[in-house]
Amino acid sequence: MSLLDRHRAVMPAWMPVYYGDGALEIVSGSGRRVTDASGRTYLDFFGGVLTTMIGYDVAEISDAVRAQIGTGVAHTSTLYLIRRQVELAEKIARLSGIPDARVFFTNSGTEANESALLMATNVRRSNQILAIKNSYHGRTFATMAVTGHRSWSSSSLSPLSVNWLASADRLRGRMAGLSDGDLLAAAVDDLREVLATVTAGDVAALIAEPVQGVGGFVHGPDGLLGAYRKVLDEHGILLIADEVQTGWGRTGDHFWGYQAHGVTPDLITFAKGIGNGFALGGVVGSAEVMNAVPAVSFSTFGGNPVSAAAGNAVLDYVLDHDLQGNARRVGAILLGGLRALSHGILAEVRGCGLMIGLEFTRPGTTDPDPAATLRVFDLCREGGLLVGKGGLYGNVLRIGPPLTLTEQEAREGLGILSAAIATADAESGVFRA
Repeated sequence: MSLLDRHRAVMPAWMPVYYGDGALEIVSGSGRRVTDASGRTYLDFFGGVLTTMIGYDVAEISDAVRAQIGTGVAHTSTLYLIRRQVELAEKIARLSGIPDARVFFTNSGTEANESALLMATNVRRSNQILAIKNSYHGRTFATMAVTGHRSWSSSSLSPLSVNWLASADRLRGRMAGLSDGDLLAAAVDDLREVLATVTAGDVAALIAEPVQGVGGFVHGPDGLLGAYRKVLDEHGILLIADEVQTGWGRTGDHFWGYQAHGVTPDLITFAKGIGNGFALGGVVGSAEVMNAVPAVSFSTFGGNPVSAAAGNAVLDYVLDHDLQGNARRVGAILLGGLRALSHGILAEVRGCGLMIGLEFTRPGTTDPDPAATLRVFDLCREGGLLVGKGGLYGNVLRIGPPLTLTEQEAREGLGILSAAIATADAESGVFRA
């Protein structure tokens, strides 16, 4: 049996694998490149879903992890003091922008969001949550309830009462074609209408991604969360910023995605890139909110000595090498080059920093074209480039390279992407004819 056959024999059918029968086994990596079991090397523009944020085989991270493992202590639980965990919490609290911040570590973004929802509902003594259509916040019972993306919502059952705000998608839906100013006004009107009509008046929190990840990197104009916050404050409603994909400088202009909106959240959730592949996530928020859990609680593995050692090394590397600035500079190369393309199937190029979405539609329409998207996706692999997929209709390519991406690598990847889109567009024209 092939490894793929063995995978299918023991893994659930709902676990997707890219490239179908041509699924990859990645066996090694260095910098921004990975090598598969056949020996072929690829430039990686997806980083294990925006997780391998510093790249592969980074000495500073490997050395920190080896040093911790060398002590013989991989785990103690938080019933004992963990020096690396405390050090990492101090750094994150300082960088969060939240006064008198506290940090709780988990193993994933799903757990982080679940924890934030627990805290917010305890503070407000309400299970009512506002969420945004097209969002993704995790696969557990509560986080799935606040995920506004049908493909990832496998149950209608929920411990929460959730009401939905419009997505900032400008291709279709309520916000289609709106200018920044008109979209901000429409979003505030939508929020006020939801609060006035379908809630019981004691909403706990709004949870929002500054840039929707699984949703295809859809995002509103700068200031959107700030506009929401003015209304939320009138009702005492908390704001949770899901920074699992947007944190640590990925958006280029800001260290956290929320900073583009002139607002400070009550809670920030994080994960993915901070571990660079080691399981690490968490919540940072004001002491008042974080301390609201009325019973004993902890995470057995969250912030364990090995993951915390990796997290410290990752965060130090981000700051010491100004990876936020690199994301801004190198992301501008990609965004500029992609926005200069003119192909009928490419409806929109959106994003910021090294978080870029390419949406494909049938030429001259806003009808999603997942077939063209899949063709570009496969052509990229043939050309030696790995990218991701997403969007509500499966018609968005997601580009989220390591923040260490060089200008030369950006241009190399841009060339492969441009050629793939041109080929798929030409083939689409032949098919239509």
